[in-house]
Amino acid sequence: MSLSDEEYAPPKYAQIVTAIRRKIADGTYPPGSQLPSESQLVREFAVSRPTVVRALQTLQLRGIIDREHGRGSYVKTPLPGAVDDFSRPGRAVLDRAEAADGGSVIEAGTHPAPANVAAMLSLPENTPITMRRVLYSEADEPCELVTFWCPIELAEGTDLGRATPLTVSVRQHLHSVKGLRLDRVVERLAARHPLPDEVKALGLGKSAAVLGVLARIFDASGRSVLVVEIALPGTLHELEDAYTL
Repeated sequence: MSLSDEEYAPPKYAQIVTAIRRKIADGTYPPGSQLPSESQLVREFAVSRPTVVRALQTLQLRGIIDREHGRGSYVKTPLPGAVDDFSRPGRAVLDRAEAADGGSVIEAGTHPAPANVAAMLSLPENTPITMRRVLYSEADEPCELVTFWCPIELAEGTDLGRATPLTVSVRQHLHSVKGLRLDRVVERLAARHPLPDEVKALGLGKSAAVLGVLARIFDASGRSVLVVEIALPGTLHELEDAYTL
């Protein structure tokens, strides 16, 4: 591999994810089967244990495997018509439990709505709005910054404005507390430089590459009820999708 190849190669954990997915697709690891142990994967891929753990966490987040403490990792049996969530980061963060996935709330409470967020929620600019910002880390390295914006009347009575990690997903929390069913996501992805808050939280240089996701969430009636902003450091993430032509 040349220097330029190494420079642009996916992170090691992403290479492990790709390799395991291929083995699942070709039947080496069929649905319900147990994956090799973390120690075996460390030897197979010649990487550190945190890198293997991160790869397994990524596969779990995508809904490809289940991980059971003390037992290992198992290939999930896909449901009919199931779609891989990896290329749909907006939906993925809605279904993630912060407390279980290494999320820490770095800011939560009332905040003036930025112009773009206010427009997406059909609110006047600077309207007070509930903001929740969560930083995810893996192997003690910041890897994702997620910001939720929710109208105050919808956030009232929920824990979105509290600085405590949720033990269930945002989608489950809003449904159980408010009876709100999130129905549709429209998201926009853009490669850009990090914003000042992202530079500080993710420990990035000002000229670093970031994949920015801006997702607008609708309820079953078609009302825009939530906006989610996601910042993914370009050196740690790649998006992949597979579909039938």
